[in-house]
Amino acid sequence: MLDRELKKGSAELIVLSIVEPRPRHGYEISKLIETRSAGRLKFHIASLYPLLYRLEERGWLQGRWVEKPGQRRRRFYALTREGRHVLGRQRDTWKIFVHAMSLITGVDHA
Repeated sequence: MLDRELKKGSAELIVLSIVEPRPRHGYEISKLIETRSAGRLKFHIASLYPLLYRLEERGWLQGRWVEKPGQRRRRFYALTREGRHVLGRQRDTWKIFVHAMSLITGVDHA
């Protein structure tokens, strides 16, 4: 498991990246983070939903309730235009940070 503070500092970038291709519901977001990180990152629902609500309040995500026959109602989150701009800026910042850390630590980030 990665350090809690590292995860906390990159949570917005992670969630925005996960919902970039298409709208997703909270449980799916949580599972994709765990799967794509090979189990190194886990976002428990108790901490994920407050983050989703904050991102929605900022206008970076738009949530909408969807009901399907035989399933319970789920809230799907989609990236907004503003969210796309924020994601682009955060990715650029992350690239610069990773490059700087590799220069400092001597660890290749490729």
